[in-house]
Amino acid sequence: MTATPCPADSVRVKLHRDVRVYGDTSILMGGEPLRVLRLKPQASRLISNRELRVNDALSRSLAERLVSSGLASTVTETLPETSLADVTVVIPVKDRSDELDRALSAITGAVATIIVDDGSEEPQKVAAVAVKHGAHLVALPVNQGPAAARNAGLREVTTPFVAFADSDVAVTPDVLALLLRHFADDRIAVAAPRIVGRAGTNWIARYEAACSSLDLGPEPALVKPGSRIAWLPSACFAARVAALADGFDERLRCGEDVDLMWRLAEKWRIRYDPSVHAMHEHREELRPWLARKKFYGTSAAPLASRHGDVVAPAVLTPWIGAVSGLLLVQRKWAVTLLALLLAITGYRASQLVEAPPQTRAEIGARLAVRLLTGSATQASALLVRHWWPIALTSALFSRRARRALLLAVLTDGLTEYRHTKPQLDPVRFLVARRLDDLAYGSGVWAGAIRQKAPHALLPRMRGFTSALLTQRVARFGDSR
Repeated sequence: MTATPCPADSVRVKLHRDVRVYGDTSILMGGEPLRVLRLKPQASRLISNRELRVNDALSRSLAERLVSSGLASTVTETLPETSLADVTVVIPVKDRSDELDRALSAITGAVATIIVDDGSEEPQKVAAVAVKHGAHLVALPVNQGPAAARNAGLREVTTPFVAFADSDVAVTPDVLALLLRHFADDRIAVAAPRIVGRAGTNWIARYEAACSSLDLGPEPALVKPGSRIAWLPSACFAARVAALADGFDERLRCGEDVDLMWRLAEKWRIRYDPSVHAMHEHREELRPWLARKKFYGTSAAPLASRHGDVVAPAVLTPWIGAVSGLLLVQRKWAVTLLALLLAITGYRASQLVEAPPQTRAEIGARLAVRLLTGSATQASALLVRHWWPIALTSALFSRRARRALLLAVLTDGLTEYRHTKPQLDPVRFLVARRLDDLAYGSGVWAGAIRQKAPHALLPRMRGFTSALLTQRVARFGDSR
């Protein structure tokens, strides 16, 4: 694998929406992990209206720093084009010929396509759809699972790029063309769109349109373990064939996409681009929907066996643990101690920043608030999702546990409701949210018990070095 400068000349790079700008773009706060980046004047002047145009050595170097730090992403439309003749679409399918027909209609014959029939009960229907759309058919005699089916299709690919799509996902040539632009950087192994769904006709479909497990949100990101976007679903993504090697782990029936992304992230870059959309046909019936959520949860145990505590449902540092504990204590003295802890955190963080006193105070306050909200969000998610059997059992015997669980249910649900703005009333949204979490959490527990993998349920522990909000303070622009 060789490396070329990225982003290339003439490309524009845009700061992420959650990046805070202080002073005349001389101080940036954001990224993953959270950091404060101080720019020298010659670098600061390159950013205008939160965008950087790449046209010389300094702007290329600054753009690379911003992108690799999670502060910015390239503007997709400014990347050079790649021909659709360089990509092959692979679609695994087991029956579901009607969905396959719609998926192939979206591609409109503009791209070479391989259909892998993974042991359908009515293979003649799948074959008829493949013939209708001129797709190459690979028929597996028995069902081997999605990982094996995708690998079977991958072995037939002769183009430098491959796009995997599920049979219930509509991928248009325009979507593929935009994703292929990312491979102008030869460090990119995978580029994926945002997977969205139609609003649907019932409350489950409307909830899924807002909170699908496949929808990773509106913010772009470099994908890597432990970051805000830690994985990509195999429902739709484009990849560099040379990077995939042996492809998916065929021993995994679920979570094979997460496993692949984490293995690739060790040597390559993976890009999530929500400016590009692929349409998914969500499940609308209660029982299949819950079964799918539980199925997703069962992937935690085998992933934990392969990747260790990267799978952990939470990250606990001494600071986060202390804040979470004080929130759960529900005592007046805990409120006082919590305020003192946050004040110390904010002060310590502000002292690491070279800036005017007012700016330092604001940065320290924002970091303290982020610690508070992050701890509360993480604690709530654990109580209502991964650890709900323990939380519910405790609530049967403890008034304080009942209050904590009720607060977590309301805080998590209403926060997500405000964030996603679903086409659904709050009551039914809260019900759907809790059913989603109960089903997923049940799958995690079932997998952990079946495979004797309790570490799939345990938090990842970090020390004091990374505890202070994992912040990093750096300078840029002296001689780069």
